[in-house]
Amino acid sequence: MTIESPFTDEDRVESLKAAVLAGTAAGIVAAGLLLAHRVPSLGWGTALASVASGLSGSTFWVSAAIAGLSGGLFGITYRYAVRQDENSQLKAGVVLAFSLVRGLALVNVVAAVSLRGWPFAVAIAESLLIFATAAASLELARQQQWIKPVK
Repeated sequence: MTIESPFTDEDRVESLKAAVLAGTAAGIVAAGLLLAHRVPSLGWGTALASVASGLSGSTFWVSAAIAGLSGGLFGITYRYAVRQDENSQLKAGVVLAFSLVRGLALVNVVAAVSLRGWPFAVAIAESLLIFATAAASLELARQQQWIKPVK
C-alpha cells in the first residue's frame, strides 16, 4: 500500500527556497542587532573585532545562526500558512506568533521582572524586526515570482 503525498518535488523546492531566503534575512538582521548591542559598551572597532575570535565571537555567530535557523523554519511555515491568501491579519499573526515564542524564550525572567518588563519588550521587538524582515523578503520574492505560493 503506497500513500500518495500531496506535495510535489516542486513544492519541496519552493519551500527550501523560502527557508533559505527567510533564514538568510533573519540571520543578517539578527547579526546586525547583536552587533548593535555591543557597540555602546565597546565602540565600533572593538565590537567588530569581538565577533572574530574567542568566546565572544563564538556566541555571536551561534546566536546569529540560531536566528537564521529560526528564520528558515519561519519561512516554511509562512509559505504554507499564507498560501494564496491576501489576509494581512493572517500574515501578521504568523510573524507575531514566531516573535513571541522567540522573544519570550530569550529573556531571563528574574531580570525582566526586576527591570519592570523592559527585557520582554526589547526581545519581542527585536524578534518582530527579525521575522517582519523575513516576511517582507518572502512577500517580495512571491511578487517577483521567485518563490511560488502553495496551491
